[in-house]
Amino acid sequence: MCGIVGFLSSNQELFGDAKEALSGMIDAIRHRGPDDQGLWFDSGQLIGIGHARLSILDLSSLGHQPMGSVSGRYQIVFNGEIYNHLELRKKLPSTWRGSSDTETLLAGFEAWGIVETIKKCVGMFAFAVWDSYLECLTLGRDRIGEKPLYYGLLSRNGFNLFLFASDLRSLKSHPMFNAEVDRDALCLFMRYGYIPSPYSIYQGIKKLNPGTLITITKSNLHQYSEQYWSPDFIETSRDNRVSPVDSCKAVERLDSLLNITISQESIADVPIGVFLSGGIDSSAIAAILQSQTAMPINTFTVGFEEAGFNEADSAACIAKYLGTSHEELYVTSRQALDTVPSMAKIFSEPFSDPSQIPTYLLAKFARKKVSVALSGDGGDELFGGYNRYLFTQRFWRWISIFPVESRRLVANLLLSASPDRWDSIIASLNWIAPTFLKGANKGPLIHKGANVLACEDIKSLQIEAMSRWKNPESLVINGREPILKSYDEAILDSHSGLERMMISDIKSYLPDDVLVKFDRATMAASLEGRSPYLDHRVVEFALSLPLVLKFKNGEGKWILRKVLEKYMPRDLIDRPKMGFGVPISEWLRGPLKEWASELLDETRLRREGFFQAEPIREKWLEHLSGRRNWQDCLWTVLMFQAWLEEN
Repeated sequence: MCGIVGFLSSNQELFGDAKEALSGMIDAIRHRGPDDQGLWFDSGQLIGIGHARLSILDLSSLGHQPMGSVSGRYQIVFNGEIYNHLELRKKLPSTWRGSSDTETLLAGFEAWGIVETIKKCVGMFAFAVWDSYLECLTLGRDRIGEKPLYYGLLSRNGFNLFLFASDLRSLKSHPMFNAEVDRDALCLFMRYGYIPSPYSIYQGIKKLNPGTLITITKSNLHQYSEQYWSPDFIETSRDNRVSPVDSCKAVERLDSLLNITISQESIADVPIGVFLSGGIDSSAIAAILQSQTAMPINTFTVGFEEAGFNEADSAACIAKYLGTSHEELYVTSRQALDTVPSMAKIFSEPFSDPSQIPTYLLAKFARKKVSVALSGDGGDELFGGYNRYLFTQRFWRWISIFPVESRRLVANLLLSASPDRWDSIIASLNWIAPTFLKGANKGPLIHKGANVLACEDIKSLQIEAMSRWKNPESLVINGREPILKSYDEAILDSHSGLERMMISDIKSYLPDDVLVKFDRATMAASLEGRSPYLDHRVVEFALSLPLVLKFKNGEGKWILRKVLEKYMPRDLIDRPKMGFGVPISEWLRGPLKEWASELLDETRLRREGFFQAEPIREKWLEHLSGRRNWQDCLWTVLMFQAWLEEN
């Protein structure tokens, strides 16, 4: 995997040496591409692009970037993998210099144009290509948003400069960058724990939306945007819907698609492995990959010493059955303490998914043996794996018949017991508890459920279920929470509440939380991460499935379970879902207490001027006392505070 940077300007003289500025931008993301670096400028140095390379395919100098097309029309910097590029080569009239997918892309651009070429590609990518004939720069991002791309137009004294990069650190390193924290985006962060596209933490800097191309003209830096793919496109085409009666054919089709995808994504000129959590998603990836080779594949698992958070035993059983070469990393509280301060640097804008810690540590651990790792990311969103899907649907089904006032009374009763107390109660009644409440760490889920009792409709219930801070505008000083417009409300309103949640997750939570975590954590370890479920052919097939093929007998992922049954026995599959949980609550009361106390100091909060200090201090003291578990709220504040300190 790699990092890309660049600029397009109207007057290079304002910020000095263009080569020095571009070199500084590349140096800021050297970890994304430690194997090679390159720069390219046009004759007047008004356009410059740079590349930091992590060599995966075509390790020779023939894969060096920036790379020019045969005719000289295009210059490209590319981050990602085009898994079907060898198939595309068969359709292109070209004499090949090397074996890289970047060269294939350039040939496609010359033969078919940029848009049509990208539509033919299967892969994950972010790229920038300069067209010397039309004198325009085009940026593109893959369909689901696996690879990041930031951009913005900076202005000073009437001079405009368009910048882009894989990482905010690159943009910050440019001498013209002087953007301030966007307090409206901070409101979004305080609600969701991540910053949804197209927003970023800085004013005037955006993330390119998944499935989108943007073209910038040299003459006036005008921007033209085009969306070439979206889940909405699939949702509006009902002709490809799978019939519920075709369940056997659907299982066979998914099995075939996953075999094709995993086979393509396991192609590399370097060692490859699988992140194996013990859950259905990663187990299916490992099982299918192992079935395709006679040699044991490499699998890696992370575990915790704290009870209730450890899936390593399940993963070990699956690895033993499959015959993989399996390695385990147990994360101690000491390792977490040592790692937490680096999160603000690894994630160049605030990010507060606690599983960022074990993901990064596992990536570092795996990198000692492999250069590419496959993950099960996307399985939950596509096939219905999150507990909150069924939990929210069931909740709404029965709470909607009761008056709001009555529901609020019940919510207060549920909140009167701490999450830890609820865990104890459920454990003692485990034999009669419903399936969705079985397993560890359900106390926080009950508290989340209590908070959604008073919701007036399914839309507000969905937002509530995803919220860290319920009213971020009352917390962020001078902040106004933007209304997210990335969804086609007409399409969402035509679906059930459950389908609405899943589509929204595919368009926001998946690219802006799950994939940000995976990309930044693996890149920080110079490891390429790949997610076979996010092949757009698998995504489109999943979107065509009726809910009855995803949810049965009170469980999600029915169709994926059926595929996995072809590779391993049911007793290894039917385990309570634990998720990639992290014992943040305990750590904040223990080894991370001193670190957190310093960042949440009342005087410090007031001096920095971003947050109202009182509600934060109240939750912090309640958490320390053990009366309530405010880990989600506090971790979100802490990750911003740590980011602010780093930046």
